[in-house]
Amino acid sequence: MSTDKQKQEALDYHAKPTPGKIKVVPTKKYATQRDLSLAYSPGVAEPCLEIATNKKDVYKYTSKGNLVAVISNGTAVLGLGNIGPEASKPVMEGKGLLFKIFADIDVFDIEVDATDVDKFVETVKAIAPTFGGINLEDIKAPEAFEIERRLKEELDIPVMHDDQHGTAIISAAALKNACEIAKKDIAKAQIVVSGAGAAAVSCTRLYLKLGARIENIVMTDSKGVIRKDRGNLTSQKAEFATSKDVHTLEEAMKDADVFIGLSQGNIVNEQMIQSMAKNPIVFAMANPEPEINYELAIKTRKDIIMATGRSDHPNQVNNVLGFPFIFRGALDVRATAINEEMKMAAVLALADLAKHPVPEQVNIVYDEVNLTFGKEYIIPKPFDPRLIYEIPPAIARAAMESGVATEPILDWTAYRDELMERLGTGSKVVRLLHNRAKTNPKKVVFAEADHLDVMKAAQIVHDEKIAHPILLGDRETILELKAEIGFNDTVEIIDPKTPQEKERRNKFAQKYWKSRQRKGIKLLDAQKLMRQRNYFAAMMVNEQEADALITGYTRNYATVVKPILELVGMAKGVSRIAAANLMLTKRGPMFLADTTINIDPTAKQLAKISQLTASLAKFFNIKPNIAMLSFSNFGASTNEHSAKIAEAIKDIHENFPNVVIDGELQADFALNPDMLKKEFPFSKLVDKKVNVLIFPNLDSANITYKMMKELYDAESIGPIMMGLNKPAHILQLGASVDEMVNMTAVAVIDAQQKSKN
Repeated sequence: MSTDKQKQEALDYHAKPTPGKIKVVPTKKYATQRDLSLAYSPGVAEPCLEIATNKKDVYKYTSKGNLVAVISNGTAVLGLGNIGPEASKPVMEGKGLLFKIFADIDVFDIEVDATDVDKFVETVKAIAPTFGGINLEDIKAPEAFEIERRLKEELDIPVMHDDQHGTAIISAAALKNACEIAKKDIAKAQIVVSGAGAAAVSCTRLYLKLGARIENIVMTDSKGVIRKDRGNLTSQKAEFATSKDVHTLEEAMKDADVFIGLSQGNIVNEQMIQSMAKNPIVFAMANPEPEINYELAIKTRKDIIMATGRSDHPNQVNNVLGFPFIFRGALDVRATAINEEMKMAAVLALADLAKHPVPEQVNIVYDEVNLTFGKEYIIPKPFDPRLIYEIPPAIARAAMESGVATEPILDWTAYRDELMERLGTGSKVVRLLHNRAKTNPKKVVFAEADHLDVMKAAQIVHDEKIAHPILLGDRETILELKAEIGFNDTVEIIDPKTPQEKERRNKFAQKYWKSRQRKGIKLLDAQKLMRQRNYFAAMMVNEQEADALITGYTRNYATVVKPILELVGMAKGVSRIAAANLMLTKRGPMFLADTTINIDPTAKQLAKISQLTASLAKFFNIKPNIAMLSFSNFGASTNEHSAKIAEAIKDIHENFPNVVIDGELQADFALNPDMLKKEFPFSKLVDKKVNVLIFPNLDSANITYKMMKELYDAESIGPIMMGLNKPAHILQLGASVDEMVNMTAVAVIDAQQKSKN
């Protein structure tokens, strides 16, 4: 992606369709006059009076308990420096976004026009009653130290400067595990710290609490080693001044056990790495360029344990492993502070989590056969779903044990379940989907590439390395569209109707004719059909000239599915294909089937559709809990339509007893666990969260998913074809660019799986 294009894309992302990245949404009903009279005047007076009588009730009646302020004055924005409060706002909004998607914490970003410590502190103190916690961000040192110290002393809510403590916590967890792997005693380890800003100072202080010794630490800044005989040192630098006879970073690294880089890129060379002790630990955390290139470092020393701040290398020291979950635990016990005990609890919990067996979905996302504790896996990955229910409880316990929790947790099992519920956001599914595709991109043929939105989708999957697009359609139109959107990279373009493709058309026609000559197809018919893009594209997949196919943007479903059924065919053991839509809803991912293929399936076919959809859920690493829907509940009606559902359920219960499925069920009972348990306690779905809905016919399934999409803004991935021999996926007519990108990721993962099988 060119720099100019990347710049414009970033600007468009922040500007359209609504400026910014976060917004406030109501959490209560507001449709009627009664609702509004409760929300505001006169009803709002009642909680106000309760809070006036007892201030703690503010947590009971307002959003304070789940609201964090991300506050900056823009004096030290990562990579940009002192750019001021207004210019820092996109970064603060981004931090708010991370709080929400990783820990379900709401955020107001506050940009303060104050560089004076007193003024800044007074401003934050004045607005603190609004919030349950304060996250300080991008404030330059040394002011950052004093601001945090004073706010922690003067406020009774959690305060943390993430630039200082976030990196410290994550890197300390990584250092603890690295020392264990390298068989180094941290109390004896010789540590070199490159950098003396807020992050470096905070990291080093935490390493001391982990067991490192001050006499074994050498810290450097832009002027060289921070020595006791150097004048004009800040109090923070003086804290780590050494009396060792070393003056440069190069001298300091000789025989060092650990290098901690929080400075600038490419200041460490091979000779410096070679001069370190046996089994050196190197954390080069400068961004975007580490202090030493990762590939160079591991090539220089085979015994090195390496970490960086980058996502494209093992052992990424990423603050998102810390701050969302630390604040989550602090808020959930209404802690009055984030203290040293809580920070150390985060260190130990993260370090310990890396030693546990990794969920398969994490292995899949990072294209690993089996991530295991070792040199290339010393800290958890950011997409590890266990973070939300492992780290906050550790923080909450530490807050309770250290005496800063005002609302202790009594039922830890219920708390863990509550945290797991917070995972149910669709955006996480999309992120996992895209990252899984990126691990092994496949060749995907776009059969309608001579349309603008299809071209935009192809460009995104190319730029994001989700897939290698093959553009099928009118060559001149494709070239014009590429120029129009600035898609300058070279990708394969195929126009099936041109003379240049005659040889390939004839080859495909011969193959197709041989497979269909006893089903009424003549060779001339086959030759004509190969001029049609969907027949041509399907043959490309059949002949392994492409790994997967995306089509359907401009043509109705029945027209598009015919060539795919004729050429691609069904997978071994499959007697009926089907399609499902994955709906990303507020309650979590939901699979709806069959949304496009089977108009009025029989009981036997419904059973098969259920099996295919259960397999699809597992494909997404989601354990299926299936409800088969009807207009009646468990035999309440003897109508043939409900009887069909009952017969399908009986078939599955008898032949596949391990499948978690039940019905016939009305939709409200399927989706409301309390109603289901109260009225039908015998159901297999009691105490389970239904995430797969099987509909009695195409009418109900198709109407439901489209209504969900339009009325509730639920994102849809699909229809996803199930039961085909090879990866071919059909879009809904007029699908959005995002829907096409997501379906391409599905097609790539489908191809990855089929190639393994």
